Amino acid sequence: MFKLAHISDVHLGPLPDLSFRELASKRITGFVNWHRNRARHLFPDTLKSLMDDIETRDPDHLAITGDLVNLASSLEIEAVTEWLAEAGDPQDISVVPGNHDAYVPGAYEKTARAWYSFMRDDNGPSGWMKDHHCFPYLRVRGSVALIGCSTAVATPPFAASGYFGPRQARATVNLLRAAGEAGLFRVVMIHHPPIRGATSMHKRMIGIRRFAATISSGGAELVLHGHTHLNTVYWLRGHAAPVPVVGIASASQGPGGAKPVAAYNLFSIGGEPGNWKLTRERFALGADAKTVSLAETTQFHG
Repeated sequence: MFKLAHISDVHLGPLPDLSFRELASKRITGFVNWHRNRARHLFPDTLKSLMDDIETRDPDHLAITGDLVNLASSLEIEAVTEWLAEAGDPQDISVVPGNHDAYVPGAYEKTARAWYSFMRDDNGPSGWMKDHHCFPYLRVRGSVALIGCSTAVATPPFAASGYFGPRQARATVNLLRAAGEAGLFRVVMIHHPPIRGATSMHKRMIGIRRFAATISSGGAELVLHGHTHLNTVYWLRGHAAPVPVVGIASASQGPGGAKPVAAYNLFSIGGEPGNWKLTRERFALGADAKTVSLAETTQFHG
């Protein structure tokens, strides 16, 4: 069995002091929202409890589906870079960015450069290049193909939408087909939920139909996403069978908020092409805000 852990929406805190220049942008709305809402419910200690529990499960790989920062300031990007280095080796952790990681124009380039080793294609260049398309990327670990897609784009104030475009769709189909022909279990990572109605219009993913066609045409066994801070399971049409689309609560969410407490998914993947076995265990933060325990088990295949 290959064990794949999944977290999302880290929103690493606390928010550092920002300069007036940094706040003279969309960041001012996010700054106010952080201090009025997120700071009361998103805690670094919660994230540590989750990561400590994941370590005890000894997964083969960790998938992180976006929103590692809050306002994508230089200090936040640096803090997440250090946090990722402490979390594990880039070969054992795969990251895709979220809308907060591309919060303002220019932020995406900074996060991509800083975290490139965690989202580098197995055959990609050793260093990030501005004119190089990081996404989609392919990483093969055992019998599993991890395909990272990006919906991260800078948006106007009060918007948090994402975009999945034609170039990325074509490249993703090619990667999915090649991985399928190689007999690999295909996991697609993306930040925004590729499902209509999964979130409000100003937070939606533009290109949902295109993504659905990509999965239907290329084939996949599992899709992982974040963004909603909810524990959800949806389905998309696949080649031979419906494909589970699984979301997860924010990895920093403490108790007492409107959203579910912090959680992570642990997938056990086994079997072979045509007879894959996939089990999902969801572990969640307890009422004491310290312990983490099994909250749900779901078997998707086998």
